[in-house]
Amino acid sequence: MKILVSGLLNIETTVSVRGFPINYYPIDYPFFGVNSNASGVGLNIAKALSALGDDVDLLSFLGNDDEAKRIISELECDSISTEHIRQSLKNTPVSVVLFDPQGKRQIYCDLKDIQDQLIDPAEEKHALESSDAAVLCNINFNRELVKAARRSGVLTATDVHVLSSTDDDYNRDFMENADILFLSDEKLPCGPEDFIMQLYERYHNKIIVLGMGAKGAMLFESDSGEMTLVPAYTDVKVVNTIGAGDALFSSFLHFYVKSGNAKQALKRAVIFAGIKIGTNGASLGFCSEQKIERIVSG
Repeated sequence: MKILVSGLLNIETTVSVRGFPINYYPIDYPFFGVNSNASGVGLNIAKALSALGDDVDLLSFLGNDDEAKRIISELECDSISTEHIRQSLKNTPVSVVLFDPQGKRQIYCDLKDIQDQLIDPAEEKHALESSDAAVLCNINFNRELVKAARRSGVLTATDVHVLSSTDDDYNRDFMENADILFLSDEKLPCGPEDFIMQLYERYHNKIIVLGMGAKGAMLFESDSGEMTLVPAYTDVKVVNTIGAGDALFSSFLHFYVKSGNAKQALKRAVIFAGIKIGTNGASLGFCSEQKIERIVSG
């Protein structure tokens, strides 16, 4: 399948800490606890889909610096095309993720000037219309592209991550135009079922999936009106939960586009995400479709 992915690329440094809150001390020595990788939501999703066997067109922005060279080199090693990546930023975005042994995390994301960029849908018309689906992350440069995707009839998916209200100015364009809407259960103002229904009544998405961490994920299908909870996959020891949502999102899309069955897609996606968090790094730990099917078949 051919999937268009448009989202953030950055260099991510993960740091193992003793716990939260962090007490002050001048120096610590977390041996093998500090790691740096190419990452960002766009890269995480592109790598996950590629690992599952999809052909990915990746759209994004980078600077013209050493961090950009590192990201491009990794994408090329994974056979992900860099044709649609523009190197027009002043600097490449970077992030630092603190995580503790319980899987809690605190993220510092320096986007540089990426929020000032915009993709002209006309320039990506062929890439969009030749795709089986478009994954358009909730970043400013996708605002016009997500509207164009909806108009073109391409299956469009987005993840708005953390919401505390359905009336969210930043995410409205994405929620209004997504066929498949993902979000996290962090900071919900009410119960998950109630919030999902509030989202549907306002935006009428075809499918809504709520990631619930260790509790699994909740699926709403508008065609049937059914709500389904799929438990988390717990056969792998958790190392770092960073990137779990991206793994759940991308693998659900892969299996849904392939089968058209949302429940079966989410069942496989929670396994994919559960395996992924057994590694340290948002862009690491993606397994193959064949491994998922072996686990499903028992």
